[in-house]
Amino acid sequence: MTTKELREKYVQFFEKEGHTRIPSASLIPDNDPTVLFTTAGMHPLVPYLLGQSHPGGKRLTDVQKCVRTGDIDEVGDKSHLTFFEMLGNWSLGDYFKEETIQWSFTFLTKELGIPKEKLAVSVFAGDDDAPFDQQAYDAWIGLGIAADRIAQLPKKNNWWGPAGQTGPCGPDTEMFYWVGEGEPHGNPGSNEDDWLEIWNDVFMQYNKQEDGSFVPLTQQNVDTGMGLERTVAVLNGFDDVFYVDTLWPIVSKILSIAAIPHEEHRFPAGDAEVTSVKIVADHLRTATMIMGDNMGIAPGNMDQAYVVRKLIRRAIRHGRKLGIDNAFCADVAEQVIDLFGEVYPELQKNAQFVLSHMGLEEEKFGVTLASGLKEFEKLLAGLQKAFEHTGKKVTEISGKQAFKLYDTYGFPLEMTEELAGEHGLTVDAKGFDDAFEKHQALSRKGAEQKFAGGLADHSLMSVKYHTATHLLHATLKKVLGDHVEQRGSNITPKRLRFDFSHPQKMTDEEKKQVEDLINGAIAHDYPVSWQEMRVDEATKKGAIGLFGDKYGDTIKVYTIGDPNGCATANPTDPTYSMEICGGPHVERTGILGTFRITKEEASSAGIRRIKATLE
Repeated sequence: MTTKELREKYVQFFEKEGHTRIPSASLIPDNDPTVLFTTAGMHPLVPYLLGQSHPGGKRLTDVQKCVRTGDIDEVGDKSHLTFFEMLGNWSLGDYFKEETIQWSFTFLTKELGIPKEKLAVSVFAGDDDAPFDQQAYDAWIGLGIAADRIAQLPKKNNWWGPAGQTGPCGPDTEMFYWVGEGEPHGNPGSNEDDWLEIWNDVFMQYNKQEDGSFVPLTQQNVDTGMGLERTVAVLNGFDDVFYVDTLWPIVSKILSIAAIPHEEHRFPAGDAEVTSVKIVADHLRTATMIMGDNMGIAPGNMDQAYVVRKLIRRAIRHGRKLGIDNAFCADVAEQVIDLFGEVYPELQKNAQFVLSHMGLEEEKFGVTLASGLKEFEKLLAGLQKAFEHTGKKVTEISGKQAFKLYDTYGFPLEMTEELAGEHGLTVDAKGFDDAFEKHQALSRKGAEQKFAGGLADHSLMSVKYHTATHLLHATLKKVLGDHVEQRGSNITPKRLRFDFSHPQKMTDEEKKQVEDLINGAIAHDYPVSWQEMRVDEATKKGAIGLFGDKYGDTIKVYTIGDPNGCATANPTDPTYSMEICGGPHVERTGILGTFRITKEEASSAGIRRIKATLE
């Protein structure tokens, strides 16, 4: 079965069960300060999981683009990926555990033809916060799953969320496919390595409070996720996810560029070589999907842009280990666009953006590597001087020195070790690991502070800032021109950050004009309202926003000013802003306070960033 076939089979199955098909949302989260990328299908749906009505109704199904970099060091094995597609179905306060598990079982055994003997499941074992999930256990028993195939596991295995410090969460039940030797036996709790997780049904039935307690939710939701690549691998009898049809052509392209002979669905011999090929394929696929998104991010030094840069540069390093000395990233990106362009047309639309930045980043990294080599030569010269001064020969490069080469110049430890070996030196690998861990700890601490507030923080200040971004978006179009498009947003209770397309730095006069117009709109005390309408109707009325793809044919449009008017470039128009969005917002602009731009800077090529506060 191909990925295309499974996508359609899954969505059509749930459409027959009354679910509305919704397209994949952007990989760049809208107004979610807790994550850099969309890591699951639930992120674009948080307002609806918290009780808002969705234009598509209470039952939804989709295929969501996802990026997770938490397991980046695991990439290179047979199952881990940084970009992947997640099949999902949703209940927004409608059906619950019994129906969800029944549909999951039916789809796996009837639609996909997987013998139930090759399946095992896990359920939440219970703890002081919540009881054993008897309902899920009984549902599986009722479907004929043997008791010894049901693992009862703790919260670290079978509990989802909350994504932040507080919010919706609950037990889940996971489904696994047998990948071990011989006849299937046991379960993920007894012989974990023999079972591969392919599907997860999350039951959001609690709301975690600030004091750590768990209160039952008024609206209980279901959030499911089936990994597309893993499931296609299982259905085709592949023991490696890189053999599926959205990965193997990329692998094959890389091997061809490296002039490494290979056969269909067969990696060349050599563990290190195979690991490098997989890392290159995964990382460039992910970077292409991020850059090719409608909210596409170019490589840079901050936030999502830094992740894109890291992915590309790590791919280049492993490409060199494969013997690829010439520029190759754009060629691989073209292969990715060919594979996904039909499913995600934005990749074709943004192809030139992807290819140009891919080539530019490769060129920049070549210069960085050259600088790093010069730095290494300086390091050697320093060691030689120390020897001449003390008479004591230094035979080891310190972990701190090795980490500086990694952190500043992108030298991986193995590259430093290789260069050191050529000069009769060793490297303090433990010291490098210690320096790396210290750096990671500082980064985590910074991220925790930066993304404080939790997933979809709905505090009054966050809601105010969310509304202010609508005023800012509309005002930038009025001041700078219609070419302005939102390319990212990040909100905390203390400030807003807004990325937008614009070719040059804003002048002081332009920034003052933006502030004055927004504060004028606040002083006018415009009403804020919303309506559901068709996409074509919203477009005709002049609504802006790139986020319609996460709602479907019927969308929610928020208006600041007269909801019966049309959005125009006139700052005094009674319809000041009309934008596609899921909310939430304040009821009137008068409560926002005074809008102040604190910083305007470059985010990446052609993208500017404004940071602002409400006082």
